[in-house]
Amino acid sequence: MSAEATNPGNPEAADRRRGRPRPALRGLRRIGRAALLGPAARDGLPDALEHVAKVHRRHHPDADLDILSKAYQRAESSHRGQTRKSGEPYITHPLAVTLILAELGAETTTLTASLLHDTVEDTDMTLDQVRTEFGAEVCYLVDGVTKLEKVDYGAAAEPETFRKMLVATGNDVRVMSIKLADRLHNMRTLGVMRPEKQARIAGVTRDVLIPLAERLGVQALKTELEDMVFAVLHPEEYTATRHLVASYAGRPDPLAAIAARARAILADAGIEAQVLVRPRHFVSVHRVLLARGRLTAADLGRLLVLVAEDADCYAVLGELHTCFTPVVSEFKDFIATPKFNLYQSLHTAISGETGDVAETLIRTHRMHRVAEAGVIALGDPHVPTDGADAPEGERADPTRPGWLDRLLTWQRTTPDPDTFWTSLRDDLAQEGEITVFCTGAAADDPGGTIGLPAGASCVDAAYARHGEAGHGCIGARVNGRLVTLGTVLHDGDSLHLLMAQDSAGPSPQWLDHARTPAARLAGPDHAATASGLAVADLPGAAVRLAGCCTPVPPDTVTGFAVRGGAVTVHRALCPAVARMAAMGRQPVGVRWRGAGPGGPGCRVTLLAEAFSRPHLLPDLTEAIAAQGAAVVSAAVEPPHEQLVRHTYTLHLPNAAGLPSLMRAMRDVPGVFDVVRATTTVRS
Repeated sequence: MSAEATNPGNPEAADRRRGRPRPALRGLRRIGRAALLGPAARDGLPDALEHVAKVHRRHHPDADLDILSKAYQRAESSHRGQTRKSGEPYITHPLAVTLILAELGAETTTLTASLLHDTVEDTDMTLDQVRTEFGAEVCYLVDGVTKLEKVDYGAAAEPETFRKMLVATGNDVRVMSIKLADRLHNMRTLGVMRPEKQARIAGVTRDVLIPLAERLGVQALKTELEDMVFAVLHPEEYTATRHLVASYAGRPDPLAAIAARARAILADAGIEAQVLVRPRHFVSVHRVLLARGRLTAADLGRLLVLVAEDADCYAVLGELHTCFTPVVSEFKDFIATPKFNLYQSLHTAISGETGDVAETLIRTHRMHRVAEAGVIALGDPHVPTDGADAPEGERADPTRPGWLDRLLTWQRTTPDPDTFWTSLRDDLAQEGEITVFCTGAAADDPGGTIGLPAGASCVDAAYARHGEAGHGCIGARVNGRLVTLGTVLHDGDSLHLLMAQDSAGPSPQWLDHARTPAARLAGPDHAATASGLAVADLPGAAVRLAGCCTPVPPDTVTGFAVRGGAVTVHRALCPAVARMAAMGRQPVGVRWRGAGPGGPGCRVTLLAEAFSRPHLLPDLTEAIAAQGAAVVSAAVEPPHEQLVRHTYTLHLPNAAGLPSLMRAMRDVPGVFDVVRATTTVRS
């Protein structure tokens, strides 16, 4: 979690020279100068903390600043003597991260943990000391952030780090909030790194942290991160977009004229509202240009109308649609049906007298806070879970979105970090989420709602609702009609899953319909793999891998017979094995097929992303050969902006060698990422 170095000299000038976005540095400079002077206090508050405290009080007028002052002094003394690459005191980094969170409205406990977030990892301070001095809640958050460890970008540790990130975040989204703010500050200070390292960090930010910010609803962080990534990974397009926006400076702004007319209309109607012009960030402008092929001055921003109550939103909508020409196809009601990340707003588009079209967002002030800061704006929703059935230490988080629950479920069933990494990127790449209403599959099943990524099928719903028991799904009714299990579900569908009492396992054909990692990992993909890789000492029995521990060669495994004559294979250390043994269930001998611990050969397609350089292809193929893998086919895309992508279909002598092969390919100079392009199948 240690911060990267800042630019020496003038940061703003350096950013301008590189064509990068200019960060909001005013508050950061203030706390940086104060940090150089040490922890001197004014009216009991350290000078360096004054700006943070002022911003925090703006959102939380009654906040207790004593705990923040104590946390700052403890962090400053712990990090004393440590400096960043720019020569600044290290304390400037946790201060900057805390200021980012304070500006988003984070509550005091989050800010306290943010000030201390690097102390356990980078100083002599221990978690026990954090707990004694600041309480169990702050200790819990600091521990969660500490567990993320340092990300070694481009190395095999990276997927495992993000697995730990999800585990740490699982019971408290505030851990993720601190991580996102930490990344934002490090991205702001990325300039002194080598270009290849900048690209590597920006790539991970694009693939994982920006989608996570989107799913947590933290748009303020997401948009700034997007522009920074855009500048690093696509400098030519970024510069062209900046010049395009600058070319409109000094011209008449049609949005300002439409906003002025809208204010007058709403005032005449007796509706108290703020009407603002919100400029688009650079990535948003670039996306509009790609979608429409051209830009007008009205495309550079949107109107934002803020009101007090939900009902006022619809009153504003009625007035605007009456007095302007609405673009009906652009209307969306995210108040009645909020997005998966808690976002609420009315979206419409209206045409002014000159024909300019203004995209318009209508929301309450509270909706706006949530739209900007997501879960950070909701305060502290975490309380201990009571009840005999609650696991020890479990916490309730009513704001936690359904997508996070899904990730936490399937990450526990994926022991291979590379598989987890690929599946995580696939899941985060989903454009949206739908809600499906499930009717009970049995008399004692009350039914309920489940959240699924857009494009999910009935197969995905079966595993999302029933876990490994989804193997027993034999049919489905959607909105009362019998459909195939490959049917794609839509938001608001009513779903009734038809479940069999006994099942020997899922159909291998289901793989064609599985869209979510949970379905691919718990269901047909692993079942089909298991039937080829594992053999049971029970003649004629179908074999499948247990979804709870998902064993892979060369794990030590054992099996248990289940209904339908199948054998489920578990890792020997899986808790389910001990439970079944305690119940008197007799194990069935199982083993991996083939000689040696690695099992049979497999075929896999890998995508290597690298900086273009001479001899890259022979170096990669040499690394592949050194791992004992054979190249079946290879394809190299033409270089673009000095970046190149290689796609290899490889035959491995055993399945267990895949992680080490991917690590060896990443170690080739110039390669900054290697991912699976397709699911591994038996060859």
